[in-house]
Amino acid sequence: MARPKLLPDNFTLCLVGTVILASFLPVHGQAAAGFDWVTNVAVGLLFFLHGAKLSREAIIAGATHWRLHLVVLLSTFALFPLLGLALKPLLSPLVTPALYAGVLFLCTLPSTVQSSIAFTSIAKGNVPAAVCSASASSLLGIFITPALVSLLVTNHAAGGSSPWHTVGNIVLQLLVPFVAGQLLRPLIGKWIERNRGVLKFVDQGSILLVVYGAFSEAVNQGLWHQIPLSALGGLLVVNVVLLALALAATMFVSKRLGFNRADQITIIFCGSKKSLAAGVPMAKVIFASHAVGAVVLPLMLFHQIQLMVCAALAQRWGARDTSGETRAAARERSAAAVARR
Repeated sequence: MARPKLLPDNFTLCLVGTVILASFLPVHGQAAAGFDWVTNVAVGLLFFLHGAKLSREAIIAGATHWRLHLVVLLSTFALFPLLGLALKPLLSPLVTPALYAGVLFLCTLPSTVQSSIAFTSIAKGNVPAAVCSASASSLLGIFITPALVSLLVTNHAAGGSSPWHTVGNIVLQLLVPFVAGQLLRPLIGKWIERNRGVLKFVDQGSILLVVYGAFSEAVNQGLWHQIPLSALGGLLVVNVVLLALALAATMFVSKRLGFNRADQITIIFCGSKKSLAAGVPMAKVIFASHAVGAVVLPLMLFHQIQLMVCAALAQRWGARDTSGETRAAARERSAAAVARR
């Protein structure tokens, strides 16, 4: 039986189920402390495996395209925060202050890696440049995101910690395992390539663990009593507007700067997306435990919207490119036939 087109993917359904579970059966007390430890280990393992998976050859292949990478990084770490601030007077009345803090946090996050590359490939874009650009965004986000959060979301950071303290925590929990994975890639890289399901399981499993722990703490603090249903509808509008403006801006700028079609596709997909895999663990480190649930809610919704929209765009552009290649091949065969006469 074919899967209904409107039905979300399995991971999104798991995210929704996790939020529901945390809403009715939140973890608390000593169990919460143990669960937090397990979550930290899972997140460290996630970044270790990502470090071991990342191909240095692919990075080198795309690293020379500095203009493209600069546009992507500016979109990710400059355009998005500016949009978040500029839209605040217009859109913040639609949601609660805690939810808009989550929107601003979303604006500071790095780009996705896996889905940016996958959509770029489907749309026939510059895949090596996408690998390099998305990976660079993910690594730089470890340092840039906490600094931006300290400027944009000052009232919700964990205990008023300094940006450098937050960066130190993120480096210890995320970057150190990542670097360790890179160093051990010659030994375990091939095994990971053969067992991609392991990385997917750890990737999605660690996010579900963090989401469950975060929403458990938020529910214990009265999350759903603080967020009316109308605010959730407003959050949908805010995320749609934010993504639409980011897509329009990356399309316009990449075309005006004279990039070819393949590079335009790469800029659009890498410059308009935000990473759930990086954002949820970062929120756990940056924000006070009781605030994490409300902060990651906009990111979870944005994640699903960007996947649906970008999947549709990638399939459309990929089909257009394929049809163009077919017509070009037909013209060449016709010209060859004429020449033989």
